[in-house]
Formats: sequence, C-alpha cells, structure tokens
Amino acid sequence: MKWQQWLENWDMTTLKIKAPFLDMEWKPKDADKAAAWELYVELLTRVTTQDLPPSDGDEERALSSIFNLFELTRGVLKHHGRDCIEFTKIAVILLNQVVRPFTAKWHPRMLAGDLQTDVDCLEFRTDLRHLQGMLRVYTRMLADMAGVEDLTEFEESS
Repeated sequence: MKWQQWLENWDMTTLKIKAPFLDMEWKPKDADKAAAWELYVELLTRVTTQDLPPSDGDEERALSSIFNLFELTRGVLKHHGRDCIEFTKIAVILLNQVVRPFTAKWHPRMLAGDLQTDVDCLEFRTDLRHLQGMLRVYTRMLADMAGVEDLTEFEESS
C-alpha cells in the first residue's frame, strides 16, 4: 500500500505532504508498531481523545497535556530510533500541522491570562473539540499501525 492510500483510508488528505512521499510504500516495521503502541496508549488516556465536559476539568491542565505530546513523541522517537521511520513520518506531520497550531495559539493566550474568562474558556474548548476529532483519527491510525484493536470509541460519552 502507498502512503497516499493509507492516509485516504483515514480521511487525512488535508495534511500537507509532498507528492514523492505520498507515492512511497507504507510498510511499518516492528519498531514502528512498538512506537505506535506507545503513543497510542498516551493519546487514548489523555484529554487529547477524551471528552472534557464543560463542568469538568481545567483548560490550563488540558493545554499542558496536549503540549506534553511533543516531549512524549520525541521520547518515543529517540527510544525506537531510526527503525521507526513510518511512525516518525506521521508523528512529525501531526505534531507540526495539527498540534503545533493549537498550542501556538493557546499557550501565549494562557500566559496572558486569557483562560480566566468564561468566553475564552468556551473558545478554548471549542478549539479543543476540533483538535480532539483530528487526534481521535490519529489515535485510530496508530492502533492500525500497531496492529491492535482500536479502543478510541470503547467508552460511552457522558
């Protein structure tokens, strides 16, 4: 299977990826599968994929959890090294094109105290729900890459 086909299967065609990359074969190795599993577990158990009802949680903590994806992903990449190149390709793209714009918008606003008003918190949670939608797809992609059953929709929403 080609990368383009794999991304189309997940409706992730909005990602900006150079054409030569899309024509490459998608062949995850054992290291890719192990790396995908590690990050899958992290995403599955964080606000990245779990609902945050309006009366629950804290916006600053949610932002911190999302920001920590950078450190977690870097750790996984370093741990598995050059043998997890397929995982690396999708992880870097998702961090740079999906997660980074969210954190780039909200981190300075948090520092400026913008997460202290109901209006700003509502805007944050709206943006968070959009990000969560993308990250749920990413989480399912990681389950596929890891060769495990996807549990993204395992629980009932509250």
